[in-house]
Amino acid sequence: MLPDLTTLLIVCPLVFLGGLVDSIAGGGGLITLPGYLIAGVPPHMAIGTNKLSSAMGMFISTIRLYRGGFIDMRLATVPVAAAFVGSVVGARIALMLPASVFQIILIICLPLAALLVMRKQTLSAEGEEMDIKKRWILLGLCSFVCGAYDGFYGPGAGTFLLLAFATFAKLGVRDAAGQMKIVNFSSGIAALVTFAVAGQVDWVLGALAGCFGIAGHYIGSGLVMKNGGRIVRPVIITVLAILFVKTGWDYWA
Repeated sequence: MLPDLTTLLIVCPLVFLGGLVDSIAGGGGLITLPGYLIAGVPPHMAIGTNKLSSAMGMFISTIRLYRGGFIDMRLATVPVAAAFVGSVVGARIALMLPASVFQIILIICLPLAALLVMRKQTLSAEGEEMDIKKRWILLGLCSFVCGAYDGFYGPGAGTFLLLAFATFAKLGVRDAAGQMKIVNFSSGIAALVTFAVAGQVDWVLGALAGCFGIAGHYIGSGLVMKNGGRIVRPVIITVLAILFVKTGWDYWA
């Protein structure tokens, strides 16, 4: 069944913008998931459908960043596996919770993510040397925790991954962004499969919105390779502020 025009006009532009933001700094779900909710998609269905459109876009930006040399596949093996397992666990928990829980989570996460986005400018551009085994362990732990959150809810997971990789595993910001993307893609696929099995994915709406997400991820990943992330930060803050007001109004109205 095709979605109505109003739904598409709300969801598709926000999925494009979310893809643009997500490919650069993560956190695109803080834009895309509220888009589905604002359009009237039920919370569990919105999360599952958002996983589909996000996965479509993340696939493109992951490929671009890999080809650009920003993803170390040897380093990625442990965190990718950890994120996949964590995401399945988180998604299974999410499916057991009432829908009202997710609106409360969004109200909490929106300002937190905005603060984290503003803090990223203080992180190291080059990173530090570290023993490979120690880095694997740190990346794996960060990936499991963030993957569990991604499966449970999702918005901001990429931002949390990027910050964790840069802060604890001492990766440079651009390297952290590249590793974050392939790990986030892994956790997104795990959550998508879990929600799909539970029948909580609108395949038509997700696929149509995903085409816009692909465009956003393609443009955004190009900005990462050109070190153009500064262009997007003010956009992230503005959008998060608007969505926070909108979500808070809906919750308390």
